[in-house]
Amino acid sequence: MQTIQQYITEHKQRFIDELIELLKIPSISADTAYSQDVLNTADSILNALKKAGCTNVELCETPGYPIVYGEKIIDPNLPTVLVYGHYDVQPADPLDLWDAPPFDPIIKKTDIHPEGAIFARGACDDKGQMYMHVKALEYMTATDNLPCNVKFMIEGEEEVGSESLAWFVPRNIEKLANDVILISDTGMIANDIPSITTGLRGLSYVEVEVTGPNRDLHSGLYGGAVANPINILSKMIASLHDENNHITIPGFYDKVEELSTEERNEMGKAPFSLEAYKNALDIDDVHGEKGYTTNERNSIRPTLDVNGIWGGYTGEGAKTVIASKAYAKISMRLVPNQDWEEITELFKNHFEKIAPKSVKVKVTPHHGGQGYVTPIDNIGYQAASKAYEETFGVTPIPQRSGGSIPIVSLFEKELKSKTILMGFGLNSDAIHSPNEHFGVWNYLKGIETIPYFYKYFAELS
Repeated sequence: MQTIQQYITEHKQRFIDELIELLKIPSISADTAYSQDVLNTADSILNALKKAGCTNVELCETPGYPIVYGEKIIDPNLPTVLVYGHYDVQPADPLDLWDAPPFDPIIKKTDIHPEGAIFARGACDDKGQMYMHVKALEYMTATDNLPCNVKFMIEGEEEVGSESLAWFVPRNIEKLANDVILISDTGMIANDIPSITTGLRGLSYVEVEVTGPNRDLHSGLYGGAVANPINILSKMIASLHDENNHITIPGFYDKVEELSTEERNEMGKAPFSLEAYKNALDIDDVHGEKGYTTNERNSIRPTLDVNGIWGGYTGEGAKTVIASKAYAKISMRLVPNQDWEEITELFKNHFEKIAPKSVKVKVTPHHGGQGYVTPIDNIGYQAASKAYEETFGVTPIPQRSGGSIPIVSLFEKELKSKTILMGFGLNSDAIHSPNEHFGVWNYLKGIETIPYFYKYFAELS
């Protein structure tokens, strides 16, 4: 029987070409101007699942973008793996910071990816990582080497909060029944230091609006006499952290999980170079909550960050106005036990309370999700660990991630199954940023590793 390594060698160029074609479609779910492109991407995934060997494939309608569903059931008595991924991508802005057009993929070598990386929006998050699973299935069906049942659920709204998925899952419990959920939408420490994500932070995302006078005013005639919403908003945001970078919202930390010294020491064993970290980001020093390391700050501690701020005149030249309104988008990354809806309410109440009477404040919640932790004694985790050992030659390190995949907690609540996060991206892949990329080696290594997960999960089950 042909091995996965042989199959990849034979089909390597086709695997790369297929991903590049998928990356050319600008499936930006946040912008309605790209609605047809999002739908076209769903069709492409549908056809890819058919070709890969799924015997039942369909576009499942939702209030928003469709869910692409596919399955290959070889024996109802065997365990079932549910693969989740998303086909939508982040907006590509700012376009002028890309070295090449974001939806015109190119492959070029980098220091970290000497064999080349695919540069395009969605290359790593999540089209490249999602498509690894499609190609892994292709190998297993083509070689009659699929040891258990598989289902695919690929959505088109992950980058805007997965609202339609939250509608779809509770209505399709039987269709989605599984023994384990497999996701590749995370990363690993390095190409020679594989890791498995065992925890995710939750998320609360809000937009704030500060209104002063009923119109833009001449800054000479009115300056100093009325509140400037941009100045006020800046002060309000600055007050959300104290001198130790501790978040000042009352009640924010009440349910934060405090890890033991032993657990923190175990986390500290993961290889990390602070100098390399600073050099990669071109910064002179790091910044964050006092009393915690960089890796702790971006994984086991909650955060509050401004994602965008605007108001007044920002065009070329000068326009001396006091703007009527100022806006900001703010995200809070949460740790297990923090409820995102509760945190959103705490933020809203606090932000409204600290506003001076000279302005009006409006807080609009956008979306959110709970944090998640998976135990390493779970057979799904053990199967993933053995799969990495098979292809990397070393045991992967369990690692908590600073990112959020809000639907993971939804899956556990509704489908009663654990999620295994097998990511093959790197922190340097610039997801959500200009010049996002995914190493060709990483893409092919994912395709190579995934079939071993099925093998070991079937054996351990």
